[in-house]
Amino acid sequence: MHVFELLLVLLAACVALAVLADRLNLPAAVTLVLGGMGLAFVPGLPTIVLDPELVLALFLPPLLQVSAYRTDWPSFRSHLRPILLLAIGAVFFTAGLVGVVAKLFVPSLPWWAAITLGAIVAPPDAVAAASVLSRFRLPKRIVTVLEGESLINDASSLVLYKFAVAAVGVGTVSYGQGALQFFSVALGGALVGWLVGRVAMWILAHLENTLLDLMITILAGFAAYIAAEVIHASGVLAAVACGLVLGRQQHAEFTARTRIELVAVWGFLEFALTSLVFILIGLQLRGITARLAEDNFQQLAILAAAVSATLIVSRFVWVLASAWLPRALSRNLRERDPMPPWSHSIVIAWTGMRGVVSLAAALALPEAFPGRDIILFLAFCSIFVTLVIQGTTLGWVVGRLGVTEEESVLPEPETAEARAEIATAALEAVRQHLDGPKPTEHTEAATELVQEYEVRAERASIEGQDLETKSGQLEAQQRLRLVAIAAARERLADRSETMDTEAHRALGEELDLEEQQIRRALEGGP
Repeated sequence: MHVFELLLVLLAACVALAVLADRLNLPAAVTLVLGGMGLAFVPGLPTIVLDPELVLALFLPPLLQVSAYRTDWPSFRSHLRPILLLAIGAVFFTAGLVGVVAKLFVPSLPWWAAITLGAIVAPPDAVAAASVLSRFRLPKRIVTVLEGESLINDASSLVLYKFAVAAVGVGTVSYGQGALQFFSVALGGALVGWLVGRVAMWILAHLENTLLDLMITILAGFAAYIAAEVIHASGVLAAVACGLVLGRQQHAEFTARTRIELVAVWGFLEFALTSLVFILIGLQLRGITARLAEDNFQQLAILAAAVSATLIVSRFVWVLASAWLPRALSRNLRERDPMPPWSHSIVIAWTGMRGVVSLAAALALPEAFPGRDIILFLAFCSIFVTLVIQGTTLGWVVGRLGVTEEESVLPEPETAEARAEIATAALEAVRQHLDGPKPTEHTEAATELVQEYEVRAERASIEGQDLETKSGQLEAQQRLRLVAIAAARERLADRSETMDTEAHRALGEELDLEEQQIRRALEGGP
C-alpha cells in the first residue's frame, strides 16, 4: 500500500508541476526534473531506488511505440540519410569525445569505462525531445529529423554501451565482431518488431471490440520489446518497428472508433509516463549525492561542466559538419538535396536534451564497475544541464533564428488535394449506388446525399486556391462554428432530464467530434 500511495503522490505532483510549467512557459520536463530534485530532500519521503531494467521495459516501449505510430513514414524515409547520420554517427562521435574528456580529467578511469560513460550520455532522449518540441511550430524537415533520430539513437547507444561494458571485463575486444553484433542486434530488433506488429494487425482485423483493440495496441509494443530482448536483439528498435507497422496500417484495419479513442488513451499514457520519468530522474539526486559525499565537490563540478560542455559542443560540430561535408563532396547530393538553412542546423544542434535512457543505463552498471559512482553522477548532471540549459533556451533560440512556421487555418496544398480526391471518391460511390441496375428503396435518400457530396467536392476543390484572401474568412467561419456548437451544447444540456441517456450521449459525441475537427483546423492540423 505504501508504494501505491507514493505513486499517487508523484502523479499529483506531476499535475501540479505541469501546470506550473504552463504558467511559466517552460518545458514540462524542466519543472518536473527540478520538482523531483526538490522532493528528493523532503524529510520523511523514502528514497526511491530505480530498477534500470524495469525502467527501460516500462517506459521505453509505449513511448517509442506511440512516437513511431505518429511518424510520417514518407517524410521519414526521404530524410533517412540525415536521421542515420545523427542516430548512429553523432552517437559514436559524441561517445568518443566524452570518453577522451573523461579520461583526461580522471586518468585512473580505464579507457573502456570512459567510453561507457560516453555511450550512456551520447543519445538525446526521445521523451525529452518530444516534451520540448511540442511547444513549437517548427518546419516539417526539422521535426522529422529530430523525431527520426530519437527513434533510433537509443538502440545504437545501448549496443555501444553493452560492448563497452563487456570490454571492461575482458580487456581485449574484436572490432569486427562488435560491428557484426551491432548490425545483427539492430536488424534482429527491427524484424521482431515487424513480426509482432503484423501479428497484432492480424488479431485486430478479427476483432470487433474497441476496448480489445486498444488493449492489443498497448500490449504489442511491450511484446515486441520483451521478445527482442529475450533473443538479445534491440528491444528499442522492436518497439519502434511495431509502432511503424501499426501506424502504417491503422486506416486499413482500425475502426473509426478505435482510432478516435486511441488518441485519448495514448495521450493519457504518454503524459503519465513522461511525467513520471522526469520526476523520477529528479528524485535520484539524494542517492547520487550520498554516494559521492566524501569526494571533492569542486573537482566533481569541474568534471561535470567539462562533460556537459563536450556533449553540447560535439553535437554542434557533428550537425554542422554532417550537413556541409557530404554536399561539398557530392555534386549529385547538392542537386538532389540542397543545403538547408544554417538556422535549421543550429536548432537541430541545440535540441540535445538527455533523459531516461542515460539514467537507466548508468544505474544498470555493475556495482564493481570502475568509476561507477562518478559515471552515475556525470550522467545525472548531463541530463540536468541539457534539460535546464537547452530545454529552457530552445524557445529563445527558435525565436531569434526565426525558424517557426506561421499558423494557418488553411490546409497544406497536399492536404487540400487529398481532401478533394476523397470527396470525389465518395461522390462517385454514391452516384454508382444511385445509378445501379437494381434501384433500392433508398433512391430518394441517395439523391439527397449526392447533392450533399457535390457541395463537399466543390468546396474541397477550391480549398487550396487563393489562400491569402480566404485565410481570414475561413478562420472567422471556424470560430463562428464554435459559437454555434457552444449554443447547441447548452440546449442539449437543458434536455438532459427529458431525453433518453443513450440518445443524449450520442448527440453530445457528435458535437464533441465536430468541435475537435474545428479546433484541429484552427491549430493548423491536417
